[in-house]
Amino acid sequence: MQVDRSQLTQNWLQTPLGAALLRQEVRVVEEAMDGVFGEQCLQLGIWGENRTFLRLTRTQRCSVIAESSFGAPSAIGDLHRLPVESDSIDAVLLPHTLDFSDRPHAVLREVDRVLRRDGRLIILGFKPGGLWGLRRLIPGAGMPPGADHLISDRRLKDWLKLLDMRIQGTSRYFFRWPLPGNKARGSKMWERRGKAWWPELGACYMLSAQKRVSTLTPVKPLWRIEPKVVAGLAEPSTRISQISRIRFDRRKFDRPKLDPGN
Repeated sequence: MQVDRSQLTQNWLQTPLGAALLRQEVRVVEEAMDGVFGEQCLQLGIWGENRTFLRLTRTQRCSVIAESSFGAPSAIGDLHRLPVESDSIDAVLLPHTLDFSDRPHAVLREVDRVLRRDGRLIILGFKPGGLWGLRRLIPGAGMPPGADHLISDRRLKDWLKLLDMRIQGTSRYFFRWPLPGNKARGSKMWERRGKAWWPELGACYMLSAQKRVSTLTPVKPLWRIEPKVVAGLAEPSTRISQISRIRFDRRKFDRPKLDPGN
């Protein structure tokens, strides 16, 4: 059931590994939200507490929509059919939402629908590869329960470009082994070395995009287009008329004269 899965996910985030990941993602989202303003910010799905990420936003209002009542979201509904007016949201946050969704394309289409022009989209996701791609080979390692639909950041970029969104940036983070008891000592050192030396090994990625503003070029109505005069078309007709007149005059003066004596 959805509620059970949400509860299991929350329990995973309370493990040493999950808590370390959540702390780092708060810093990642805070940096990504810098410069995002407007009236409304919308988060789809709950990751951590209700206000874990929304307290970092600078919009006037913040809301959470989830598919279950666990975590006390602002509204309950299907994420691929949002009960939100089109072109009404300034920023959308998807904290590992696509990792748990079996309809990621439909969710992204809904995000594109509700975003305003120049609206911002921030996505957190688990990388299918990297250190955590080896989780099946490590006893006791595993993803959060229900995260069965991992999408690479490269594929996600292609999907967003099809929606005519502008990719603003991508970063990879969390360079730890996927062991539940990992207390992640020396995290700052590993993060610095990981980003500089082996970014492909990161467990997660953050992708930010912006909805493009469609610029329409006004087309002048056909009935208002002034006719153009093509040079040279009128001149041949004048020349032809002159030649015809000359020929006519020649026929008039070249008539044979009658001999008066005959």
